[in-house]
Amino acid sequence: MAKTLKEKLSEQIPKLREERGELMKQHGEHVISQVSVAQAIGGMRGVKGMVCDTSVVEPDKGLIIRGYPIMKIREKLPEEIFWLLITGEMPSEAELKQFQDELKDHGEVPKYVWKVLKSMPKTSHPMAMLDTAILSMENESNFRKRYNEGMTKTEYWEPTLEDAMTVMGTIHTIAAGVYRIRYKKGELIEPSRKLDWAADFAKMLGLPPKKGSTYEMMRLYLTLHCDHEGGNVSANTCHTVGSALSDPFYAVSAGLNGLAGPLHGLANQECLNWVLQTIDKFGGAPTKDQIRDYAWETLNGGKVIPGYGHAVLRVTDPRFEAFLAFGKKYLTKDPVFMTVSNVYDVVPEVLKEHGKAKNPWPNVDAGSGAILYNFGLKEFEYYTVLFSVSRSMGMLSQLVLNRALGTAITRPKSVSTDWLKSQVKG
Repeated sequence: MAKTLKEKLSEQIPKLREERGELMKQHGEHVISQVSVAQAIGGMRGVKGMVCDTSVVEPDKGLIIRGYPIMKIREKLPEEIFWLLITGEMPSEAELKQFQDELKDHGEVPKYVWKVLKSMPKTSHPMAMLDTAILSMENESNFRKRYNEGMTKTEYWEPTLEDAMTVMGTIHTIAAGVYRIRYKKGELIEPSRKLDWAADFAKMLGLPPKKGSTYEMMRLYLTLHCDHEGGNVSANTCHTVGSALSDPFYAVSAGLNGLAGPLHGLANQECLNWVLQTIDKFGGAPTKDQIRDYAWETLNGGKVIPGYGHAVLRVTDPRFEAFLAFGKKYLTKDPVFMTVSNVYDVVPEVLKEHGKAKNPWPNVDAGSGAILYNFGLKEFEYYTVLFSVSRSMGMLSQLVLNRALGTAITRPKSVSTDWLKSQVKG
């Protein structure tokens, strides 16, 4: 008989708690990281100071979800990925169907959310609209109600999971509504109980189905962006806010606010813009020689080529490879995608010759924007909303697991510049 996600977690949590407790008891004083002055000043990059079991990013392999390299599971439905993120296992066919039904049962967006969104300024950024909508739904929090009624710490994960299901069950509907309201696309489109999460999102956006490839594109996009360790700005912010026992509506909204920052969620827009500038400069899809010339012009002008290089990876991002394969299957006549493909053939060698890039290979953002553009999503500032719908899976799964394991409130020690200067004296 198929188990619900709650039942599956109920079986796993006692063992996970025991494992965490033993690590603390036996090895609590073991040192796992040292911090340099450069790391302390430079945003704590590379400092090992968090635990995140949902995913890791290996410099020579890319994103790994619960032991699965992302390329091996890129064709899975996002709902399967969410189940995997939380439990470490793929759902059975019966479990998946049951979970999808549960998500749809949690999928009703309160009417007041639409009133809030429609009352916002017409020029509101779509990310501000999404964040505000999720935060306004805090009124629905099961965790807050249960906490106020009184419950034991070991029960915290249960209403957190309930809230997580509500956020995941509604965020794609809200995001689609934001698109249609903000860009005047017409009436809201009701969700369907017959479609999977990603296909339903594409339908509610109003994207033309293109013989099913639109649904396949959205499934791929939402799967590839689902999680990226625990230290990125959105995940880290969500974790920090959640560690104070703020419910998932507060925590996810906070994480999305971090994702809205230009240094975190804007990359695919910048990458696509550079490609479009290249096409415009040459009056159409450029040749590889023209791309090479423009790449050197960009670098010699003191600028970077967006989408190339990554803080962790030292190989081509497997997620870029997944988008490239999708494009070569469906978009071979699209000049924007073909330019992206040709840039990939040219730019790494230019960057190697230039010599200043630590990693000359593309990350996921080098290709994702071109895919979205082809399917009719040409409102660049909306792209981060799509990213947010996907990344909510990672944030929510980490929240649930941290509540289950009783993870402590985040409170790193800060030091002053004077203290740093005193430490390095002599």
